[in-house]
Amino acid sequence: MNESGWRDQRDREFLGQGLAWPLQIGSRGGISLARGERDIDQAIRIILQTSPGERVMRPEFGCRVHDLVFAPHDAATEGLVVHFVEQALERWEPRINVREVNVFSERGHDGVLMIEIRYEVKDTHDERSIVHPFFLRGEEEPL
Repeated sequence: MNESGWRDQRDREFLGQGLAWPLQIGSRGGISLARGERDIDQAIRIILQTSPGERVMRPEFGCRVHDLVFAPHDAATEGLVVHFVEQALERWEPRINVREVNVFSERGHDGVLMIEIRYEVKDTHDERSIVHPFFLRGEEEPL
């Protein structure tokens, strides 16, 4: 790695950089950038946190997992979470190969599904994983 944090020019071109999320002011007073694997990690979280239809100029962008916010916490819902996450990441994050998506719950947190995503960065073959929470509100009560 050189002093700017890149292994070589090829990494810079493929892994890229983008605005740090959430937006931050850097040490020199400008907007902070996320580079390399950090940029990929942030991009994955942005994809998962965006509902299709939320972005006016790109209405298809995002992950349909938000369609399940009122679904019951059962095996069918967990299966759909896995499907929607895999589908969204394969479409919107071309720098990775999704290896595995798992969903689990932590004891005492009934309305929270933890989404574990294992992936490989295509250019560097680095295996990485992140865990992202998804909050279920459960089935709505009839009036």
